[in-house]
Amino acid sequence: MKAILTDVTKCIGCEKCVAACAAENKLPAATSPQRWTLDDGLSADRFCSVLRRDGGYVRKQCRHCEEPACVSACPVGALKKTPEGPVAYDGSKCLGCRYCMMACPFGIPRYAWASPVPYVRKCTMCYANRIQEGRQPACTEACPEKATIFGERDALLEEAHKRLLADPSKYRQEIWGEADAGGTSVLYVSPIPLDFLTVGGHQQARALPQLTAPAMAAVPPVFVGMGAVMGSLYWLIGRRKKVAAEEGPQSNHGGSKEKKP
Repeated sequence: MKAILTDVTKCIGCEKCVAACAAENKLPAATSPQRWTLDDGLSADRFCSVLRRDGGYVRKQCRHCEEPACVSACPVGALKKTPEGPVAYDGSKCLGCRYCMMACPFGIPRYAWASPVPYVRKCTMCYANRIQEGRQPACTEACPEKATIFGERDALLEEAHKRLLADPSKYRQEIWGEADAGGTSVLYVSPIPLDFLTVGGHQQARALPQLTAPAMAAVPPVFVGMGAVMGSLYWLIGRRKKVAAEEGPQSNHGGSKEKKP
């Protein structure tokens, strides 16, 4: 399974990864800030960004979870976890419900609010246009310092552990993405805490689909049940109107009686 390893100590903040991503995905050269976007550089027109934290630089992108909450929350299968590792997106199936945005523990999917035909947008790790052709993502290819590299997840985890052991004073002794949210296909080693990359500041090791699946499984029965209830109410109301129309206006329920002189 493919993955990306980002070494925060090597990033120089050049943003060549951001430019390469925009060019590869034919995204606008620049976007204006909008009040509904988070202050992290991501939007429907930006799939990755470089954040400045504690004097260093941290790249933010979709984490491509091993057990993606966005996939389990999508009722129509517009998002799917591929065998190669990336979480891919099919806009032709998307309902625009934005359940994926609410489910993602890293706050990644973004909605094209300003578009007349809005879609959810996010990094796909260049799955269709590069990985399936045997090439690496545009962002990792463009990095001049090899701060972000591409390869097999097991091999990258091994490399990450080697770096932590080789220079323990340089790195915090943890690998972000190794286990949090059930594990991800985008990994980090860093000298600073990376909790700010997670919604709420902390992510448990348990995969979120274990929590969302029961709720999503209840959605179809609820819709069917509500449909039956609403259909029954519609029939009853229609029946009452029909009976009332057939009876028509009547006086004294049988006509007036003649008065005797």
